[in-house]
Amino acid sequence: MSERHNPERAPNLEINTVADGYIVYQPDRDKVHYLNQTAALVLELCNGQNPEADLPQLVQSAYDLPQPPVEEVTACLETFRKEALVR
Repeated sequence: MSERHNPERAPNLEINTVADGYIVYQPDRDKVHYLNQTAALVLELCNGQNPEADLPQLVQSAYDLPQPPVEEVTACLETFRKEALVR
């Protein structure tokens, strides 16, 4: 993960909160994404203010985990980038 990069949500996402996470619609790609609660949290943390390197610790704190979920957050960000949800 890049120490200096602060990931940011892509513009124009339509985000709807549902019981188990988010439904995210990308109008420019006409694509719908279903995010579980953890993925929704990671997307919320991608606000341009949080360094990428801090995201696993923020998720750890939010869910009171014994260890930061580095691999899981990294995989989530890779998917978000591949799907153009974050930049």
